[in-house]
Amino acid sequence: MNVTYGDGVRIDLATGETVVADAGDPDGDVALLSHAHGDHLYHEPPAEVVCSETTAALARVRRDGPHPEVVEHPRIDLLDAGHVAGSRAALIDDGETRLLYTGDISTRDRFFLSGLSVPDVDVLVTEATYGRPGYVFDPQEELEAAIVDWLRTTDAPVLLMGYALGRAQELHLLADRAGRTVHVTDAIRRLDETISDREGVGLDARSFDADRELTDDDAVVLPAQTGGLSFVDRLREAGAIKAGFSGWAVDEGFRFRGDHDETFVLSDHCDFSELIGLVERADPEQVYTVHGFTDDLARELTGRGFEARSLKWTRESMD
Repeated sequence: MNVTYGDGVRIDLATGETVVADAGDPDGDVALLSHAHGDHLYHEPPAEVVCSETTAALARVRRDGPHPEVVEHPRIDLLDAGHVAGSRAALIDDGETRLLYTGDISTRDRFFLSGLSVPDVDVLVTEATYGRPGYVFDPQEELEAAIVDWLRTTDAPVLLMGYALGRAQELHLLADRAGRTVHVTDAIRRLDETISDREGVGLDARSFDADRELTDDDAVVLPAQTGGLSFVDRLREAGAIKAGFSGWAVDEGFRFRGDHDETFVLSDHCDFSELIGLVERADPEQVYTVHGFTDDLARELTGRGFEARSLKWTRESMD
């Protein structure tokens, strides 16, 4: 097997086929899609794609047609990745080598998501978003409890900022848990409806109206990219509190970069210790890191006795 990192991760199999994972314009024999976040989702649709049915449905919401046919491949098993609804890691076995491509992952069970159950493999291609030792999170139940407690004790409307796919659904469920009245934008609602239909998750909410006066019980879930728009400023001037949620909230600078009033750690990725645990459980002969702190994680793993290197737009041999 060989791995190339360019437009997505290219994996050359002993069968002569090339699997292209999470490419904008997939051009291999097999197109693999781990999940429907924009930085992994195709711009030019392939004719066929290996992915979960939920990811395919979310892709249809996020991309105009034509839409690829969802297919299976005898060399690829999809595993729950624990990142967002529909996300899957790919276990690829070409008869000579077992490779795990993680996409974005969490090994924690969270909300309605099952964390990745890590298989033994020969080669691991793992994300490295939080691949530095400073990014270690508290237990999931403590993170969620802190947010729910804040939502219950804050006597003001709140603006909850998060990615439309993944974080928005989690914030919705936490606000429900706190007894808040939840409002969402149309963009989030379309994703919520798809996730509810596919995953059986209750995500009922009111449609957000920027001209409506908010009450102290209201929680408005907004896409993160809307945080700097004028209507958000108007709502804050009227008393609403803007809160940001991310693993990056470990850093105090996250509050200032996003102009948040409050910040909380809440992540859809493995933290540093979970990435190390992932590699230890997989026990691969070779590790490749991609996306994030790739060099840092590779150095850390090398220091722990693993053969590890980062993928940076170069062809890497696994022979």
